[in-house]
Amino acid sequence: MKQFTLGKNERLKSRKLIEQLFSTGQRFGLFPYRVFYLLEKKEGEEQKNKLQCGVGVSTRNFKKAVDRNRIKRITREAYRLQKVTLDQRMNAHPRSLSVFLIYTGKELPAFAVVKEKMALILQKLITIADENSTADT
Repeated sequence: MKQFTLGKNERLKSRKLIEQLFSTGQRFGLFPYRVFYLLEKKEGEEQKNKLQCGVGVSTRNFKKAVDRNRIKRITREAYRLQKVTLDQRMNAHPRSLSVFLIYTGKELPAFAVVKEKMALILQKLITIADENSTADT
């Protein structure tokens, strides 16, 4: 059951990496999420963090911290449960993927909706990672 964890090293917390992600990374939207991602070639010691993810919710749309925290919690849970295939793909390539998910909806989502959207987001990220890995070879 170790594969279903979302450990400390899998969370995107580095300020430098987050700034680089927003300035030079690519993005796509899949309502109610805006997904920022950055594929980098990593080798050596840096290669152990192949996949990192961060989550954000706008204060403008959700004034109460309770609501923002709930959205972040269910988003991380949906990601944690479904990231296995993406993680396996990333381990097969000498690249790292940093992902930041921003919730842009205006209503509190149900977990089923978030899980469904997360499956689509992860499938798109797998496609992107595979396209970039074949372009390198």
